[in-house]
Amino acid sequence: MSKFRKKPVVIEAMQYTGRNCIECIRFMGGPWENLELHNTDQPVIHTLEETLTASAGDWIIKGVMGEFYPCKPDIFEATYEPVND
Repeated sequence: MSKFRKKPVVIEAMQYTGRNCIECIRFMGGPWENLELHNTDQPVIHTLEETLTASAGDWIIKGVMGEFYPCKPDIFEATYEPVND
């Protein structure tokens, strides 16, 4: 068995707080293709694989191909670290 290391990739992300849905919509470029709102005002994100709902505390990540998907805070913290520009 071979071992592999994940390549370092800089991503853009925004944390959904439960109160910043409009900002998340703006971050993703609008609700027209990849996002919709339900009566809970939680972002519903249509990913390449499935439709996922972001919960308060989740990070919304812009992937390397321009796609968006939610990520739980503990997974985000274990996977990503801040980049100083």
